[in-house]
Amino acid sequence: MRIAVAGATGNIGALTVAALERAGHQVVRISRSLGVDLLTGDGLDAALTGVEAVVDVTNGPAGDRDEAVAYFGAATGNLLAAARRAGVRHHVLLSIVGVHRVEGNAHYAGKREQERLVSEGPVPWTIVPATQFHDFAAMVAGWTERDGAATIAPLLVQPIAPEDVAAVLAEIATGAPLGRYRDVAGPQTQDLVDMARRTNTARGRAVTLIPTWSSLFDVSMAGDVLLPGPDARLMPTTFDEWLSRQA
Repeated sequence: MRIAVAGATGNIGALTVAALERAGHQVVRISRSLGVDLLTGDGLDAALTGVEAVVDVTNGPAGDRDEAVAYFGAATGNLLAAARRAGVRHHVLLSIVGVHRVEGNAHYAGKREQERLVSEGPVPWTIVPATQFHDFAAMVAGWTERDGAATIAPLLVQPIAPEDVAAVLAEIATGAPLGRYRDVAGPQTQDLVDMARRTNTARGRAVTLIPTWSSLFDVSMAGDVLLPGPDARLMPTTFDEWLSRQA
């Protein structure tokens, strides 16, 4: 199959491209750095010529709510319109578990708009909600780190390996549209503060972590809000296995 990956140069995008190519598919990489701009639509029609499926793993700005909604709205709208013109038969969107249970987060608002456009759009679709990735904790701590200390919320998550997410996306892209797919998660629940501490230790970084609900994430994301549903598809790679590769 000829399959396009939007956001192909990012972490999940590159892994999805690799998974598809290992399975023998022809992959079209869509990225601004490669000359295809989702916000303007430049290069999209040419990129999607002959494409049978599109996998969208694009990320958006970490700004305010209006900025996130506008970004995802424009990028997704342009991608769907070009896919319709090209006769694409399947649009696969990577989303987030719990995205409809958290109102105050700007990024989640943008993802909800993206889901709305895809589910109401002109191309048959599958939306794949995934939990946070194994590297999420250290990344969040890095956003707030100042002078060797970082604030981080004690979120309860069930993280998944990026490679496992890519494997699911590659599998689904080659099949028929499924609508909203079941949640995809890793095998074990974890505390975000502990994950960040252990990741930094494995990477040889000394960072003092300050657990708080008064930083990037608030109590609206506490408890089981970010955990997958009971029918979730659990992927095999544990956080410990991923962590062993971080040294």
